[in-house]
Amino acid sequence: MALSAGDRAPAFTLVDQDGDKVKLTEFKGKKVLVYFYPKADTPGCTTQSCELSAIKDDVDVQILGISPDKPEKQKTFDDKYSLGFPLLSDPEHKVAEKYGAWGIKKMYGREYEGIIRSAFLVGENGKLIEAWPKISPKNTPKFLLKALKDES
Repeated sequence: MALSAGDRAPAFTLVDQDGDKVKLTEFKGKKVLVYFYPKADTPGCTTQSCELSAIKDDVDVQILGISPDKPEKQKTFDDKYSLGFPLLSDPEHKVAEKYGAWGIKKMYGREYEGIIRSAFLVGENGKLIEAWPKISPKNTPKFLLKALKDES
């Protein structure tokens, strides 16, 4: 089920790259960008994460990246690129499913289940301001900046 603007963001608690539990509700009263990426340290995911990292200090938004990778893999990814925001581990893709970011994908003619790269801007009240299913890595920071500009 796809989420859209105005929907309540599904609550979650996941472990980050440092082994700490992170809850979406911790950020109540602040905007949060929740983005789902297929695999740490792959070209598209690196582009997406590094470009978000490059704007993180210019926006009043908490950025949370989520993938099925284990915390150790997330830690290596964060250390390699100095991303500077939580990378959350969702190995059973339960949170991805709640956000509609898990489903059938096709590559080289074969079908398989996996992360559908998506991003969601959660408002201070816990409701989605924007939902971007099937977003491209390079568009994630651009769409975030545009949404913040349109809101102000």
